[in-house]
Parts: sequence; structure tokens; C-alpha cells
Amino acid sequence: MRDMIVFGEDFGGLPSSTQHLVKHLPNIRKVIWVNSIGLRQPRLTKHDCTRAINKLLGGTQPIFNAAKSQPSHIHVVNLRTIPAPSSQLSRNVARAMMLHQLQPILREHQIEEPILWCSLPTAADLCGYLNESGVVYYCGDDFSALAGVDHHTVVTHEEKLVKKANVIFAASEAIASKFPNCKTLHLPHGVDTTLFNTPTPRATDMPNNGKPVAGFYGSLSSWLDYDLINHVASHLPHWDFVFIGPNELSYQPFAQLSNIHYLGAKPHHTLASYSQHWQASLLPFKLNQQIQACNPLKLREYLAVGSPIVATPFPALSPYRRYINVVNNAEEMCKALELSATEQRLPRGIVNDESWQSRSQWVRQIMELI
Repeated sequence: MRDMIVFGEDFGGLPSSTQHLVKHLPNIRKVIWVNSIGLRQPRLTKHDCTRAINKLLGGTQPIFNAAKSQPSHIHVVNLRTIPAPSSQLSRNVARAMMLHQLQPILREHQIEEPILWCSLPTAADLCGYLNESGVVYYCGDDFSALAGVDHHTVVTHEEKLVKKANVIFAASEAIASKFPNCKTLHLPHGVDTTLFNTPTPRATDMPNNGKPVAGFYGSLSSWLDYDLINHVASHLPHWDFVFIGPNELSYQPFAQLSNIHYLGAKPHHTLASYSQHWQASLLPFKLNQQIQACNPLKLREYLAVGSPIVATPFPALSPYRRYINVVNNAEEMCKALELSATEQRLPRGIVNDESWQSRSQWVRQIMELI
């Protein structure tokens, strides 16, 4: 049995791949989960100022209640820190602040020689200061292209973390190609097959007026093609378009159309009550550097549900391309959606061998070598 310290996203928010993997890791005695320590310095906006104050006071505001999905061996902590420190002085101060808070927690929980699991490059400065037995860098995004990140600062931290890491897990082959071959392994995302395969009642807030529904869930960020979405919705008034997830933009990106329904963020365990009951699942991405490297969690979840999938092209689709309607423009998307209304569901079991449990078992075997 081993202990871990995880530097990841805020536990209890929209579940990340790190949450899925760590929750299913076998033979782990205790996990100290450190909520996000930031990937950019705050700007003078209400959202950023509120979040910065929360971080400095050691608090966080998860989107959903973490207690419902938090295993008993995972202890979540919020550290007062400086988000994405850039100068050497601020990095030293941030490290001292976090160590001062972490060390009593580690003594309380009798954490000795833990594995450090770093999903955020800004954890690099803590490597070597926590009596760790090894360092894992799990890279789920191309941070040099990720929106909402202080790129130069984060890349500088990442370079240090890559040197410190015993093993690097990369969520896509494009991300893996950035790091040394000798210690980098491709770790594709998994899927909660039970959640998305088990029939569940239709969500009560889904439109239910007899129209076919095309749906998407995930963050509403700059990498979605809103011009494409709005054009298609305006040309298919006999379809409803449902979007679920937090809006990370400073504006409402959708056209004022009666057939576009933005339902806000929803707990992960409720998503099947939407996706199982729409006629087509959407992946309408812009083909930018970030999407070139991404491996979206929802892709395998859509495949597990089995509704026809309509997507713009990106590399992570390749292993499943025969199951997906890939389109290049609004006209092709309109035609694909019209066809999907009469298409049969996808074959069952496409991703049954790609569960989070199986991914975590493999990760645990690699960690045994550290």
C-alpha cells in the first residue's frame, strides 16, 4: 500500500481524467488531494478576483458537492498560494507557503515517502521537498496552447517538472511527442462504462416537444466553433440543440434562437440522462493547436451511449472514425444530422475495454516500478 499527493484540478468540479484515474487506483492507502494551485495570474475581473481571494484564504468553490463522489481515502485540501508565480522570488515564496501548510497535514495522516502525482506543471517547485519516493507527471493538455493559461510561466514550470518526473503519462500521442521517449507513455482517456451503458430516465429539463435533439456537454470555451453551431441551428429549426457545461467565456456565444437550449453545468453522474435521450451527440471543435493535441473525455462517453456522433475532424477521432460522422462545414453537418435522425444506434461495446478501472490498473503497474 502506498500514499500519494495529487496536485490536480479542484476536486468536486467537473471530473477530470486525474479524478477518474486516482479514484480507481488499486492498493493506495491514502491520497492527499491538493486543489488547483493555478495556471495563470488573476486579472482585474470579478471572477478572477474572487478566485484569487479564495486561493489566498485557502478556500475553493467547487461547481458541485465533492463529498458525494469523494472516496474515504482521499483527503482534499486547499492551499493558500500565489497562482502561477513567474519570478524566482515569487516561486520561492509560493513554495514556502504551500510547504508550511502541507507538512502538518502529512504528519497528521502519517504520509511517508508518497508518490507525487502532478497534473498541473505549477507543482514543479514542490518536487524534492516532500520526501517523495517518485514523481508522476500526468499531462492531459498541451499547456503551451491551452486557453486561459500564462503560457510562458507554465511552460517554464513544465520544463522543470519534466526533468524531475520519473514517468510522464500523456493523454494523446501529440502531447507525448513533446517529452523524452525514455520516460513518456501514452495514456488514453477511459470511460465509466457502467454509468453510460445503464439506461436512465430522461432529464426533466431537456426539451421534449417532439423535435430531434442534438446535444453537447463540456466547457463552453474558445475552442468550440460557435459560428458553425449557430449557422446549423438557424438552418435546422425543426431540431433542438442542447448545450450543457460551464460558460468559460465572458459573453453568451449562442445566437438568440428558440431551438438552442443552454442548460448550464450538470453533475457528471447525470449526463447519461441527457446523452442517452438525444438523437445525435456533437463534437463541434475548431481545429487549433489545442484541439490537435486533445483527447476529450466525452468522445468515449458518447461512444458508450451509442447515439450517432457528428464531429468536426481532430486526431483523437482516428481509432473510432468508422463510427463517427465527420464533417468539415455547416452544410455537411446539417446533412449528417438529418441522416442521424434515421440512423441506427452505434454497436454496443465499442469502448468496453477502455474503462477507467482498466486504465488505472495499468497505471498502478507502472507506478510499482518507481
